[in-house]
Amino acid sequence: MSRAAHDVLLDLWQRGKRIGELPAELRPATRAEGYAIQAGLEATCGPIAGWKIAATSAAGQAHIGVDGPLAGRLPAARVFEDGAILDFGANHMAVVEAEFCFRMGRDLPPRTEAYTVDEVLVAVADLHPAIEIPDSRFDDFASVGAAQLIADNACAHEFVLGPACAVDWRAIDLAAHPVVGAVAGGPRHDGIGANVLGDPRVALAWLVNELSSLGVTLAAGQFVTTGTCLQPIPVGPGARVTMDFGVLGRVETAFAG
Repeated sequence: MSRAAHDVLLDLWQRGKRIGELPAELRPATRAEGYAIQAGLEATCGPIAGWKIAATSAAGQAHIGVDGPLAGRLPAARVFEDGAILDFGANHMAVVEAEFCFRMGRDLPPRTEAYTVDEVLVAVADLHPAIEIPDSRFDDFASVGAAQLIADNACAHEFVLGPACAVDWRAIDLAAHPVVGAVAGGPRHDGIGANVLGDPRVALAWLVNELSSLGVTLAAGQFVTTGTCLQPIPVGPGARVTMDFGVLGRVETAFAG
């Protein structure tokens, strides 16, 4: 079931198409079954550059119709540098998100005991401002439930990684840190780190422990983007996006018109 369901979702992703939901015989019933389907990406999409967390804010949870976080994989082929100009394509969600993104300096392998926030932070090499461009392979992504959304890679699509922070981010209260997002010609959107599970560092630890429960190592060199810290901002072809993290830096992208 896992491989067949993965093949359906991957084909939809590659062709920019959608379905109502997976066929009944392929539909995951649990989060674990959803993750088993998602894991097929590592065999079909090349190296995994990092991981995303969906639904770490109340707005993000409402947007996809779940009541808690979901983890997803980010293939290296879908990760872009600061300032990249992307094709908008058939993006169904049509939003961008501002995110705190941690790059790991050493492995965190699975273990029985949960990792603490402090243990996880010791393994971090850098912090980056980032933009996630999510999407779903489901017509009504807010109605299909967490298991199918996890199978659909937690609504992963494309990702823009900003430059590593040049200041000592460890001395900054990331929960209280403000972020401002805007599309050129549009209104200002204000966010704060506390919108990400109360603190982006807490969200990072959640991801580590979620992977640990699945028997997966968060590897050195991989990054974790921790979920949107402001309400998802609508975009379309021709949009130019800036996410300003103040002293932590800024990241930009645009969509071809």
